[in-house]
Amino acid sequence: MDFLDLRPNWELRRCCNHNQVIFLISTAVCIVVILALWRTVLMTPFKLITVFLHEVSHALACLLTCGKVEGIKVHADEGGVTQTRGGVYWLILPAGYLGSSFWGMVLILASTKELTTQIAAGCFVVALIVVLFLAKNWTLRGLCLGFLFFFGVIWYLQVTTVFRIQREVILFTGVMNSLFSVYDIYDDLISRRINSSDAEKFAEECPCCTGCGWGVIWGILSFVYLCGAVYLALVVLANQP
Repeated sequence: MDFLDLRPNWELRRCCNHNQVIFLISTAVCIVVILALWRTVLMTPFKLITVFLHEVSHALACLLTCGKVEGIKVHADEGGVTQTRGGVYWLILPAGYLGSSFWGMVLILASTKELTTQIAAGCFVVALIVVLFLAKNWTLRGLCLGFLFFFGVIWYLQVTTVFRIQREVILFTGVMNSLFSVYDIYDDLISRRINSSDAEKFAEECPCCTGCGWGVIWGILSFVYLCGAVYLALVVLANQP
């Protein structure tokens, strides 16, 4: 084996091979489906799972800065709140929007290989189970139970039939999460300027920029995450046979 062939193909020379083409087509189909069904009830569970990851990111930032998570709520109107005590506030605040964008990137990258897809699905299930016990309202409990059932069905189909869509589900969830994060930042922080938003609170902690300004910065970073995920996925797939 030529070990030079195992080096990352950062320049994407000889792009695109079969796997890269399939990935690009799959991602494009996900984007078209999401945009076409954006305002329909079919997208509501996936929008709420993005809110779920937003709140989980707040919770993780709190725990990693030695704080305590007292509860998490996700509301049917696509809002949410994480009740925390202690921790580093100026790290907890931006973790929601940037964290959900980051998880979108992780899911997109995980969909490039079967093993990482299974790991991502397993981690998702663990997160749903943990948050189920931290949930403070029935909307979030129902969301966790619904997606646990959904992933259970996907797993059953994966191991017992030829109907294998686990990679596509993880990719779709990652793309949806990335797109909704960018939209949510624009809607909550730029176009409507909600005074109680994370960005407005962050502006109080870091007054060098307004809440709208922080919203623009976070929106740009979220879009960079999405573009970076697609690029890194192509790099990963470049050396796959």
